[in-house]
Amino acid sequence: MGLLRDAGVVYKPVEQIDLGPCSNESYFRADKAPRMAGFLLKIFAWFLESRIIGALLLYIVKKNNQVHKLVTNATLVEPPMFVPLHPITDCINTELNQHEVKQIDSDASPLERVQEAIKCIPVTSEKSLDDLKPSCFRRWTIADYSRAYSAGEITPLRVLFLAISFMAYFRFPFICDYVSTDVAEHFIDAVRESCSPPFPMSFFINYDAEDILRQARESTLRYERGNPISPLDGVPIAIKDEIDCSPYPTTGGTKWLHKVRPCTGDACCVLRLRSCGAILVGKTNMHELGAGVSGINPHYGPIRNPYDPNKIAGGSSSGSAAVVSSGLCPVALGVDSGGSVRMPASLCGVVGFKPTFGCIPHSGVLPLNWTVGTVGILAATLEDAFIVYAAISGELPSHKPTSLPPKVHFPLLNSTNPMSNIRFAKYEEWFNDCSDEIRMCCSDALNLLCEHYKWKTVGVTIPDIESMLLAHYVTISSECSTSLSSHMEKLNFAEIGWDVRVALRVCGAFHGKEYIKAQKMRYRQMQIHNNIFAIADVIVAPTTGRTAYSIIDDALKTGEVDCINGAALIRYQIAPNFLGLPAVTVPVGYDKAGKPISSSDVVVFRSVFHILAPTWNSRREKMAYGRITVFILNTLEKVWNLLYSRCLYFTYTLWLKCKITFGFRPCASRTIESQRGLGAAIAEKWKWIVSQKSLAVETAFQVIHIAKQTYRFRYDFCFCFGTDNGVQFVAGALMAL
Repeated sequence: MGLLRDAGVVYKPVEQIDLGPCSNESYFRADKAPRMAGFLLKIFAWFLESRIIGALLLYIVKKNNQVHKLVTNATLVEPPMFVPLHPITDCINTELNQHEVKQIDSDASPLERVQEAIKCIPVTSEKSLDDLKPSCFRRWTIADYSRAYSAGEITPLRVLFLAISFMAYFRFPFICDYVSTDVAEHFIDAVRESCSPPFPMSFFINYDAEDILRQARESTLRYERGNPISPLDGVPIAIKDEIDCSPYPTTGGTKWLHKVRPCTGDACCVLRLRSCGAILVGKTNMHELGAGVSGINPHYGPIRNPYDPNKIAGGSSSGSAAVVSSGLCPVALGVDSGGSVRMPASLCGVVGFKPTFGCIPHSGVLPLNWTVGTVGILAATLEDAFIVYAAISGELPSHKPTSLPPKVHFPLLNSTNPMSNIRFAKYEEWFNDCSDEIRMCCSDALNLLCEHYKWKTVGVTIPDIESMLLAHYVTISSECSTSLSSHMEKLNFAEIGWDVRVALRVCGAFHGKEYIKAQKMRYRQMQIHNNIFAIADVIVAPTTGRTAYSIIDDALKTGEVDCINGAALIRYQIAPNFLGLPAVTVPVGYDKAGKPISSSDVVVFRSVFHILAPTWNSRREKMAYGRITVFILNTLEKVWNLLYSRCLYFTYTLWLKCKITFGFRPCASRTIESQRGLGAAIAEKWKWIVSQKSLAVETAFQVIHIAKQTYRFRYDFCFCFGTDNGVQFVAGALMAL
């Protein structure tokens, strides 16, 4: 192979790099291989696993993806950095800072941290259970559960039923009210039903009905006695099947890993949630071994997107994102090694938070990698992500340093002091390397945010992004291959999905020299990002380069290798994992392409902002990690809901013999023809109603039926019988034409 050796890149020292917007540093895009699935994927895997042909193919794959040029044969003057740890210093020394963050005892228990986190969150108005019944689909928050429990309006036994209201309207017509005495059983039935044809959602790999009921009864008794453990008491939380959680085996999405690595107890993060009283409802499905971005698992089924079961949920924390998006749980845990929390959060329209490396103990998590992964949080709201982070963060007692431990600071989200002089770092060419809909949505939201709060956008250049992506891939592949090496010789490869067989073969193709070069690249990029954070507070970009794509039947039994779509999804994910930085993603809009996806469902997905903030080793960096990050994203979400959702609330009120209010919220992008067709159908029905001078329940249902035939509803709608024997359909949000 020496004759075919590629000349390596000679990287300039960091101090010689121009990071300004007019830098001559080029934005590099590597060529990607075509999609493979089904029989073609099997053939490719067989060739890769052969000794002679496999070695040649691996060389070609690495060469075509520029690994040799950008990593293997590259020249770097920087030393290697094997673990992306960040020093944490005390920087709360001014009155202004004391109004922005709250200092927490580093030895505080999970219960105490949760209580302190609750005090940092704005107080919302008290709502009864009737107030929480939504006119359109609404995800319950931790605060909703806690208030309803404390008021005695509902118990943890009943909440297991309420959590599936979203699924009940669409998949389970036998669930229609809150009065059942066997609601926990209904929850279990609903989860089972979600795995049934025609679209098995495959949210969970394992759940234990008796264990769920036991936890619910214990929580109910605590509330009846007036002694709940914490605001998390009775809140259902799902756990990714990469994290140990008794009484379930930890499969990692495989059929074999739990046989060679039995689960002996709870992971540290799970143990802390359990100590707060949370109900752990089961282990969520994931991409096998976390080795993909689609969430298509040939063993336990493809995790389907709640917005459209024909679409992927993203990976690898696919099931965790899907259960939060569907409303089954307000929070779920995932593991983020290469965007595995933020990517599915983006595609499923929920919040995804990846903390700083080392802030959450990794004890009890599958050791698939050691220096790029961390437990992450998927939640319906930023506040819920913050509460759960407070519960599970902090060092293990056995791992505490001998020196004085660093102080812990929580952001004061309830502060009334306006924040000023926030600077967003934006690399224009990188930011725009996404679909037009995502680019326009994120750019408009960022511009509006800066205009409203007088914040600024700083143009920057982030050099060698593709090189960093490849270095990350070398790192995570080498660590995964090493972790699994003791099992590979005895493993029956028939128990592994074909896409993962390809991934494992590629993972084992890297050697020590390449790993060292990757760690040199890590140190180099750490210095580059530190220089960027010296002139900006936050790096902002879309989370993914495209929205969720379709699940194709040929991938159901074999998985798929789709480098083109995979590259688009992972484009903005790598720096936080490779450099150990915190990152969070939040929904800001919808794709409005207008393309039909299937004959029955035409669906839109949220595009999201991806905020990358430095760790708190200075005042500005701490603020970016804490209050700034959460506040900015919370504001983005509110701004979008107000101006950028492009939703108009249409209410057609007809004062005849009785009053009717009609509204709906479709979830699909739509063509002009389908829009006109829907409008014409509804107009004709209303003309008929006016001509008859009467309105019956049956007629109202006919109107709804016409709309529902044209679009699949993304959110459920509820109806009630009003005065004068009329029917009032509570209006939902209709996407602007």
